[in-house]
Amino acid sequence: MDYLELKEYLGAEMLCVDKALDQAITFIESELESDIGDAIRHGVMSDGKRLRPILCTTAYRECGGQAEKTVYDLSASLEMIHAYSLMHDDLPCMDDAELRRGQATTHSVFGEDVTIRAAAALIPAAARQALQSARKLECGASGAAVVVQELLEAAGAGGMVGGQWLDLLGEGQTLSPKELDELHGRKTGALLTASLVMGALAAAAETETVSALASYGHSIGLAFQITDDVLDATQSAELLGKNPSDVDLDKSTYVGLYGLDQAKEHARERIADALGALESIDIDAPVLTVLARYVIERER
Repeated sequence: MDYLELKEYLGAEMLCVDKALDQAITFIESELESDIGDAIRHGVMSDGKRLRPILCTTAYRECGGQAEKTVYDLSASLEMIHAYSLMHDDLPCMDDAELRRGQATTHSVFGEDVTIRAAAALIPAAARQALQSARKLECGASGAAVVVQELLEAAGAGGMVGGQWLDLLGEGQTLSPKELDELHGRKTGALLTASLVMGALAAAAETETVSALASYGHSIGLAFQITDDVLDATQSAELLGKNPSDVDLDKSTYVGLYGLDQAKEHARERIADALGALESIDIDAPVLTVLARYVIERER
């Protein structure tokens, strides 16, 4: 697969993910007050890359999964968790951001109280979404519980939320390379890794395959964050569609730690690690191979 084919693949996958997301959000809206539902739709359906759901569907497919439609329903749970984290991350008590994915942040439109409750409602909704969809996949009812466990552990204090906490504690401090890797391995990497693991588990993949995809996910998660730091240092807020940057918030970044050229090299090393993990297992994974390189060659 070349980059033109990857671009077409990502576009097609985004359409399928967004269809599943729209169906999931429509159901949630029917259960909640209109302002909460509107805030959820604003936060979830904004113009994102959908990288986590696409990693899930790709891992599922490249591990032999066959239930094409249902796996998009599973992947939607990952974007729901990701969107909740962004809605909370942008709040005035955290990053106090005005712009996300090229539009006004959810609290800027709906207020803090509604945004906090809307984002919190996405957590159990995502767990339900994952459980109901995973039961219909190759992993079956018993394996579905493991899939949901993977999602919630990645989202919780040992993963993404813990990483957000470390991120707040690190403001105004110069973190060591180990501390910065720990922070972003949890804040960014945990959910990226869970995306791949959930796809593999849903397809009932072998244990060594699941483990290798977890290693792949950890490596591309760090590479993704390093590239974000590079883009923050080299691109405009308008192009990136978010404001403020981590530098504006006085946070440690890989560019600040290593410099621009060395940060880029550090990202390339992580991608080499990811590709090494893929090569260690006996599956044909052309899309994951190209996706790894895309992580550090994207422009936003």
